[in-house]
Amino acid sequence: MDIINPSNNKVISKVEIDTEVQVQEMYIAAKKQQKVWKNTPIEERIAAIKKFAELIIEKENRDELASILTSETGKPLQESYNEINGAAVKCQFFIAESEKYLLSKIMNSDGNTQEILSYDPLGVITNISAWNYPYLVGVNIFIPALITGNAVLYKPSEFSTLTGQQITKFLHLAGIPENIFKMVTGDGKVGEYLLDLPLDGYFFTGSYPTGKRIAEAVASKLVPVGLELGGKDPLYITDEVVDIEKAAESAVEGTFYNNGQSCCSVERIYVHQKMYNQFKKNFIEKVKSLKVGDPTQKENSQGAITRKAHLSYLNELVIDATEKGATLEVGGSVIDSAGNFFEPTVLSNVNHEMRCMQEETFGPVIGIQEVANDEEAITLMNDTEFGLTSSVFSSNQERGEKILKQVNSGTGYLNCCDRVSGHLPWSGRGHSGLGTTLSPLGIWTFTNPKGYHIRTL
Repeated sequence: MDIINPSNNKVISKVEIDTEVQVQEMYIAAKKQQKVWKNTPIEERIAAIKKFAELIIEKENRDELASILTSETGKPLQESYNEINGAAVKCQFFIAESEKYLLSKIMNSDGNTQEILSYDPLGVITNISAWNYPYLVGVNIFIPALITGNAVLYKPSEFSTLTGQQITKFLHLAGIPENIFKMVTGDGKVGEYLLDLPLDGYFFTGSYPTGKRIAEAVASKLVPVGLELGGKDPLYITDEVVDIEKAAESAVEGTFYNNGQSCCSVERIYVHQKMYNQFKKNFIEKVKSLKVGDPTQKENSQGAITRKAHLSYLNELVIDATEKGATLEVGGSVIDSAGNFFEPTVLSNVNHEMRCMQEETFGPVIGIQEVANDEEAITLMNDTEFGLTSSVFSSNQERGEKILKQVNSGTGYLNCCDRVSGHLPWSGRGHSGLGTTLSPLGIWTFTNPKGYHIRTL
């Protein structure tokens, strides 16, 4: 399988794809080793994760890891550094909190009987991961899975295979046994091999169509399935924003960071009619200042689109919108170069008849729609099958929180957007997914709770 640098479409490496027999052998080895791993003291399991977090941010290692990540995903080098640092921070949450939340707990005492809650690992799970943030979305799953005593068959996306190799390497160096974390190499066909195995849990990060297919394929097994899927994340600018320039700056970052290739990127913007012209002006000015180009060069804030095929899709969204009456304010075209570059694009005068306001964009294209009041904004924000995040900007906190409570999303942001915390659950509603990662809930995701009724004689 060729590994392509999206910045120039040159082959930077070739890797062997795993066969079905090899994947089956990985499972057998993992199943055997997991029986030992689950009985390894949790302090030792956590110590290995702590070592992993330390290793990936050692300067020499981090420099190499960031370079590899940028070379195969096309994101700016600084964003690769940010991602690796962020992954280490997420690890710290699990390192600090996991043991506390996994302790057996007496829930009730009734005479000579104690009722105790404890947690067992699921067993052998698979983590079919994503290319857009291989470190950040990966640690959501494989870190708590390992800490709770599971074995993991880890399949990185074919667009981040080299990064997957590095993650595997450093986990093993940190003390995770080789057969407890096994990397599966290949494309979607290889992913199908994993679905055929009698695994104890299936955890996927990616698109809704693929997530739906995975859920359907393994439904009869009656084992846990976790799906972190896409979003059509709305942002609403109310008429109570004191610093509209700062709001526009936040919105630009939330929209165009990682070229919009994030499930929680801002994908549609609604602006109260009193603030519309002022916000639009500030937003467009800031978008025009974004520089697109070689992601290894510091002056470029926008790198390449990871998947070449996605360029034509972005182009289709722009054409559809303009043919239906939208105004193209900035950008709108594929950049003529050897790499996969698309201009940061802003569309105004949009509506929900346009694909750019309904379909997941997953790229540097955004529509801005004027609204009359909060009620219209809420209606439009909920006019989607996705429900991952939603953002509201308002100097009136009570009003902002009231709006967010009426939007059907797993996460709500007030005066910020596109951020994730290990302390809070990450979950999607509707087509944005099933299950929860991060927070105590995201630790328990990888366990089977067990109740004990202990009576003295």
